[in-house]
Amino acid sequence: MHRRRRSELNEEKFVDSPFVPGERLYRTGDLARWMEDGNVDFIGRIDNQAKIRGYRIELGEVETQLLKADGVKEAVVVIREDGNGQKALCAYFTADEELQASGLRSAMAQELPGYMIPSYFVQLERLPLTPNGKIDRKALPAPEGGASGSEYTAPRTPLEAKLVRIWQEVLGAVTVGVKDNFFDLGGHSLRATTLVSKVHKELHVDLPLRDVFRYATVEEMAQAIARMEEGAFSAIPVAEERVYYPLSSAQKRLFIQHQLEGADQLYNMPEIMRLEGPVDLDRFQEAFWKLIARHETLRTSFAMVHGEPVQQVHDEVEFAVEYSKAAQEEAADIVRRFVRAFDLKTAPLIRVELVELEQGVHILMFDMHHIVSDGVSMAILVEEFTELYAGEELPPLRIQYKDYAVWQQSEAYRERTSRQEAYWLQKLEGDLPTVDLPTDYERPATRSFDGAHIEFEVDAALTKQLNELAAKHDSTLYMVLLSAYTVLLSKYSGQEDIIVGMPVAGRTHADLEPILGMFVNTLAIRNNPAGDKTFLSYLAEVKESALGAFEHQDYPFEELVERLNVKRDPSRNPIFDTMFDLQNIEEREPGFEALKLTPYDLDEAEEAKFDLTLFMSEDNGVLNGGFHYCAKLFKAAMIQTMAQDLLLVLAQICEDPHIQLSGVQLNKQAASHKNKSSIDSIEFAF
Repeated sequence: MHRRRRSELNEEKFVDSPFVPGERLYRTGDLARWMEDGNVDFIGRIDNQAKIRGYRIELGEVETQLLKADGVKEAVVVIREDGNGQKALCAYFTADEELQASGLRSAMAQELPGYMIPSYFVQLERLPLTPNGKIDRKALPAPEGGASGSEYTAPRTPLEAKLVRIWQEVLGAVTVGVKDNFFDLGGHSLRATTLVSKVHKELHVDLPLRDVFRYATVEEMAQAIARMEEGAFSAIPVAEERVYYPLSSAQKRLFIQHQLEGADQLYNMPEIMRLEGPVDLDRFQEAFWKLIARHETLRTSFAMVHGEPVQQVHDEVEFAVEYSKAAQEEAADIVRRFVRAFDLKTAPLIRVELVELEQGVHILMFDMHHIVSDGVSMAILVEEFTELYAGEELPPLRIQYKDYAVWQQSEAYRERTSRQEAYWLQKLEGDLPTVDLPTDYERPATRSFDGAHIEFEVDAALTKQLNELAAKHDSTLYMVLLSAYTVLLSKYSGQEDIIVGMPVAGRTHADLEPILGMFVNTLAIRNNPAGDKTFLSYLAEVKESALGAFEHQDYPFEELVERLNVKRDPSRNPIFDTMFDLQNIEEREPGFEALKLTPYDLDEAEEAKFDLTLFMSEDNGVLNGGFHYCAKLFKAAMIQTMAQDLLLVLAQICEDPHIQLSGVQLNKQAASHKNKSSIDSIEFAF
């Protein structure tokens, strides 16, 4: 980094070229920041940065590390985009002799996190130059190598070719070699589930989810599939037309929850954004009309008929984007009034409002009820809205959400889930544990939904260690974090039989990918963090239980509760009171024409669906996390301590994966640990 004192900058630049009020100020494109000691930290060029899969990447830093590799003379790194809009790093270099991509990748991995290592390495005789002698980035050829940076091996059989295409659909990679590793290319549990459903649909093979971990390259997966028997893919049929349709199992849960006292806004899904730039209100309105016409779930209402909850799809509904003007100081009150309860008997269960604060500046407020949407649906909705707003046409949908709900009542679906029922009854047999965490307040007689949250950050160094720990032991980041979380819960409760809930997307059938609706299921994952186990042996157990749960995720949680005949406690959730959610929904940044969207922050009352929920997501090389908690049970100080203890657990398992669970420390004296820096970096937000 180049660092100069503020006084030096004044002497060298501002004295020679003083800023004159009223004159034009030119932007250099240099990105820097003032340091506390008065120095200026030069970070790089603004026009030489990019964001890929949530990571902010400084291209110059990647180029610097590539130039350090033995034999590399010149180097340039650029962003390339495929036809699906997926971005990847591509490195171009010159050398006196031919260099292998695998060697360059290994060299760069010594200094850079995985997300900063180029997906492609292209060796050229010389880098193309402009007439001014600068590198001509537009003249750089498209890469042809493997997407993992390893030596590219093309498909050699029709089966490998089909698998490569399926992997590209799931991962968004331009080119996939048959020796590339699925998880090195950005695969995770959600993508693995999608891969399994696509393989079933297109290759007519029931590929177990655990086989994605076991056979993680195209070459290995093709060999495994070749040994399997074909199983016919059954498409979800279109239901016959009727006045009322049954609710899906997930909808039944939310319909019942919506009736509980104090829960009428528990399942709202609001998004508030600040919108800067010219807005075409007519196109805005028309895009939403087209979305409502396209997706029946946006024209669906809910009611009780003959004692049973049902859904009704309406041909037309009244909908308009509400529009108003307001002063900046009125914005907070307007946003607070916007989020309000939905009447499930009245469609559509979606509302949108635009508030103009000044010319070219709006607040966009958007809300849906969870009974007609989920996280994946929101991502689909945003992507389709931007396409419709741009005037594009969307392909027709073969089925709608109601067809899925009817299919859940079919004999074919019952056969599909009956094989899974035995697994869950076996995993949850016997007395079910209740995780008794120490609380600041006595538990209310009935569940309270009053909530709050804190946020924290796992620094880049510890995040990298956690990813490396997962990769080295053939697991995923999710499995490592779940293991650490259950160790934490065991320490706090003094129990060694822990059940944690986990939400899953629930779209295990390939036909459901483009459909809006509520598909989320909840899995009850049971583990035993006994003190005499090492962390690595426990991680292996957690991996097995997580894979088993994923492979049996179609079985509805509501039916499981009934089959287990769980005694209802009005003060608790059935089966578990704590959740873990590693958020990895595939999202693209909205591509509005000349419009900039930024989150609009607003302090408002929160709801807590569970006693405690740990949520985490990886962004820009760091893990961001937080705890949602019931404010009638815990004080903020208690949850702060819990977050600090979680970071301690993560630091200790990375330093010594062979540590016995009984030896994991939670007390404040453990802050003298070698990874103390990762603890000191914690930042809380209330």
